[in-house]
Amino acid sequence: MEKFLGIVEKLCRYLNVLGIICITSLLLLTVTDVISRCFGSPVEGSYELVSFLGAMVIGFSVPLTSWIKGHVFVDSFILILPRRARSTVNIITRCLGIFLFIFIGLNLVLYGIDLHKTNEVSQTLRIPFYPVAYGLGICCFIQCVVLFCDIARTLGGGHE
Repeated sequence: MEKFLGIVEKLCRYLNVLGIICITSLLLLTVTDVISRCFGSPVEGSYELVSFLGAMVIGFSVPLTSWIKGHVFVDSFILILPRRARSTVNIITRCLGIFLFIFIGLNLVLYGIDLHKTNEVSQTLRIPFYPVAYGLGICCFIQCVVLFCDIARTLGGGHE
């Protein structure tokens, strides 16, 4: 199980690196666009690129954020529960999260298939939408694996 957890962590870190590349690109594009607007020639399609990159930043960063427990927990109620009850609540919420991300991931992949079939592209740069939908769907499925690993760690006593 430790080897599997290590593989999942490396995958999450790889996705996070992609997210870092996307947010750095987003930052550079925005700065370039603002400066070039001062000279009367904005970057063509910057709005589209910022939208694509923003979606990818969020999608690629969610698995690692969940893995390292970097998101906000409101656990005032849970802290008063006994350890076993806290573990049960954690397992239930992770199972609900798995179902949610499976649903979102499947719908994103189906949406990507539909976008691919219809050759839907962005208005200015003519960039296809479907790779972004597929990428976000895959990130959702990886998030499901992260939540499963969280359940395994909870059952193994290593969650808290």
